[in-house]
Amino acid sequence: MTDSYNLEITVDTLDRALAAERGGADRIELCSDLSNGGLTPGIELMRLTREQVRLPIFAMIRPRTGDFVYSGAEFAQMQRDIAAASEVGVDGVVLGILTGDGRVDVERTRELVEQARPLPVTFHRAFDTSTDLRKSLEDVIRTGAVRILTSGGAANALEGRRQLAELVRRARGRITIVSGSGITAANADLIAKQTGAREFHAGLSSIVIGADRNGSRFEAEVRQLRERLRISYSTRVGVADPNPGNERKNFNQT
Repeated sequence: MTDSYNLEITVDTLDRALAAERGGADRIELCSDLSNGGLTPGIELMRLTREQVRLPIFAMIRPRTGDFVYSGAEFAQMQRDIAAASEVGVDGVVLGILTGDGRVDVERTRELVEQARPLPVTFHRAFDTSTDLRKSLEDVIRTGAVRILTSGGAANALEGRRQLAELVRRARGRITIVSGSGITAANADLIAKQTGAREFHAGLSSIVIGADRNGSRFEAEVRQLRERLRISYSTRVGVADPNPGNERKNFNQT
């Protein structure tokens, strides 16, 4: 990790984890089934990745696709998956639980955060589907999670950069906002400058696995993204106000 920013790359294969490491990623988010938003990786994938990748590895804890309102049985599965991930030696976990009315499930999320200790917990993009981002920010802080992965409630971080800037301002000193979804070398500079974020998450899903057998294209894309962020922060350009006139539009309030 640099002094200025952190680049997390999400992957669902060992080859891509190794390519991300070669490309200069600071951290790996390890999942299965990324085409469906990412699910809990299998124990063997976690073990092999931990054995071969030196970077910090955060494991996704998500038992199924679809919404983030979980049954008692699914919650118990998440507990078992956290225990397995911890035993394998990952460095953190990524999870999110909502209530049926779209709020952060503070009680059950806090229970998982406590179980995961000393591993840090990132609350994932379930946050973006919650009904009120400002309230959800405060609720996630109450759970003890240390990061929130978010696109600002928008389809991607570029579209949500105004909301991300607001979240970064509100969160500062209390929890880390990780800007994610659709971040590439082409837009990273704008997102970094207009949000003030220091951590970034990318999957680079445009690089098709079948057409990139040795991971060389994926590695190159990670390297370009890292370089774009390095240049952005090395210039020490002040963060522009993405909301001229102090506008606060589309902040997903209800």
